[in-house]
Amino acid sequence: MDIRALAGRLGLSIGTVSRALNDRKDVSPVTRQRVLEAAAAFGYTPNQFGRTLRIGRTASIGFMLTLEHDSAVHGDPFFMALMAGVQAGLVPHGLDLVILLARKGEDGETFLRRHVARGTVDGWVLSGTQYEDARITLLSERGIPFVALGRTASVQDYAWIDLDFEGVVAEAMALLLTNGHRRIGLVTPPVAINNSHVVVAEYRAALVKAGLSIDEALIHRGDTDEHDGEAATRELMALRHPPSALLLMGETAPVGAYRALRGLGLEPGRDIAVIGLRDNPMCQALSPDLTCFTLDLNALGVALAHELVAVIADKGGGTRQKLQMRWPLEFRLRRSHEVNRFILDRAGDRP
Repeated sequence: MDIRALAGRLGLSIGTVSRALNDRKDVSPVTRQRVLEAAAAFGYTPNQFGRTLRIGRTASIGFMLTLEHDSAVHGDPFFMALMAGVQAGLVPHGLDLVILLARKGEDGETFLRRHVARGTVDGWVLSGTQYEDARITLLSERGIPFVALGRTASVQDYAWIDLDFEGVVAEAMALLLTNGHRRIGLVTPPVAINNSHVVVAEYRAALVKAGLSIDEALIHRGDTDEHDGEAATRELMALRHPPSALLLMGETAPVGAYRALRGLGLEPGRDIAVIGLRDNPMCQALSPDLTCFTLDLNALGVALAHELVAVIADKGGGTRQKLQMRWPLEFRLRRSHEVNRFILDRAGDRP
């Protein structure tokens, strides 16, 4: 039943019914209750398209994913758990989450411009932030509410929450260096992704602080998925002076790394130390248990939602300071970072 039929059934004007359904104050409590009861009884469903045109809002938030790097397309549960948190944070505010997937090879800015022109959603959650991200410039200039999962190279006045990659790399490198490793292989995302720059800078800083030289051959940039983890490990272990430890900054890269190492006759946690980024479910079956980091993805999603709701509420006001924070991760020491001391000494990797 549409609003016209509902109004006819009640003997009221369409305007009165509309005001009652939208809880307007110029409708008496008795009439409002009568309209609401009739709407429930007759199965009235509002025309969302018409409502959007009338009030200028969709009551929807867009979560933009790309096929280029976001791990959701590889069956990784990171984004599914995160999105559950985002949706949970939006529901109390009458907002729904819409997942919008850019086509492979499609420019992110072009994709976003198309949906901005259509007025698809009221606000955005951006992921896979680039070193220089035109999407952030576009939304900022248009005054469209958004929050980014990640940072860009340039400091701008926009809301973001990023994983604390500085803390992750600093803790992992400190452990490996303390354990005597001097050649540490790093597997990190492509150079276009901003967190790759953060990771590499922290990795280099840790080596310099330890008085060690930086060997660029030990840094591999790639997709950091399972397949890249395998290829990167083979590449690093084929060096004339291979690493005695691997730091893998990809959700599923350790799965491929374990496979590559065993194919080379090496055992993780005995012949070579391995540290992963996160306790991804795909990595939880690895043996020995993967030393890595953990975080509450649901809580992170809720935090993103709450910040976006606050940005939307402040739209046009500009008086509120936008949230910019690094989300902490907890280091989980398991067994994969351990290595046979005799092997490490024989490799000459100790000072």
